[in-house]
Amino acid sequence: MIRTMPVIPEVETCIHCGLCLNQCPTYRLTHLETASPRGRIYLIEAASHGRLDVTSGVADHLYLCLACRACETACPSGVQYGRVAEAARDVLGPPGRPFQRAMVRFALRHLMPHPGRLRSVAAVIRFYQRSGLAALALRLLPRRLRRPAALLPEASTRFYTPEAEVLPAIGEPRARVAFLTGCAMSLFFAEINEATLRLLRRNGCEVVLPQNQACCGALNIHNGEVASARAMARRNVDAFPVDVDAILTNAAGCGAAMKEYGHLLGDDPDYRERAERFSTLVRDTGEFLAALGLRNSPKATDRVVTYQDPCHLAHGQGVRAQPRALLAALPGTTLREMVASDRCCGSAGIYNFLQPETSDALLAEKMEAIRATGASVVVAPNPGCMMQLRYGVRRFGVPVRVAHLMDLLDEAGA
Repeated sequence: MIRTMPVIPEVETCIHCGLCLNQCPTYRLTHLETASPRGRIYLIEAASHGRLDVTSGVADHLYLCLACRACETACPSGVQYGRVAEAARDVLGPPGRPFQRAMVRFALRHLMPHPGRLRSVAAVIRFYQRSGLAALALRLLPRRLRRPAALLPEASTRFYTPEAEVLPAIGEPRARVAFLTGCAMSLFFAEINEATLRLLRRNGCEVVLPQNQACCGALNIHNGEVASARAMARRNVDAFPVDVDAILTNAAGCGAAMKEYGHLLGDDPDYRERAERFSTLVRDTGEFLAALGLRNSPKATDRVVTYQDPCHLAHGQGVRAQPRALLAALPGTTLREMVASDRCCGSAGIYNFLQPETSDALLAEKMEAIRATGASVVVAPNPGCMMQLRYGVRRFGVPVRVAHLMDLLDEAGA
């Protein structure tokens, strides 16, 4: 019996013109139709009409996709390929070979929805990294396991767990916002969350930090665990107030996921309207601050920076000019654009763990583009991009600091 896939309405909007092909990272590497958005849509369409069994290698083709959504930017028909891929992957389940798939499913179902469990895992990682075991592992592990070990981000010396639920604005209040502390950001980049809150408060924002918030669900959505993502979305819809000017995140992937809660919970009569309202309030922190305007005069710093567009910020949210405007507001900072700044760096959530060869090829391309700018700092406002680029700095020996936009703004006293 052929195992089919439900009809995904967005597939019908594709006119098969092929303008997406050269924007697709995997097509550029392989030149295979099945490694392009158009080819994947053909596969999904065939599976939904019973002409192709979804177990016949379809999963391999669909999971080779980075879900970077560059094809959406190029598409003249407005095909929302991200939603197509997510719906198809929900049928296929998590990626990888049997053991990998079991591990991914366990993490997505039993770790990501539970902040306390994530903190415990991060504590183990922090001990591993500081005990000397990490350096030993990189020497002793088989070659195929050294890369995942090297990719592990350095766990923060402290977890970001705010003591107060409301932080007052400094000076005259200008806005009231809520802030997603996030999973990766709070566990591995606590200092960036702290910089973000200092920056918001200095610029007149009262910040609400909901105590019962959860992971945004992005990794689950992208990796075939949509049911658990919906549960996390409901928790956040319940936890966050809507009597605010914006719901902010400093992680591009989180922002893209939360801006689509209305779609994710569109079939839930109890949450549909509240989720839509929630989504309309979501803003990337850089997007919000660019609109609000910086209140303080930043300190001058003589440096050259380049900017890496996170895929889910540029292609997923259409936020490109705002971060660059904030960098331009820093005296003495010269922004030197890299070639194809909006091409994926190869991180793509857990893609760099599951598809190492493709990820490395894209990372090598990205590090060469960064090196060519001569910049001393590369700005990448997304935790996955930062992890990948820091690994790239070590591997390819590029003398550049990888920083978040909020780091530079906070350091300048903006």
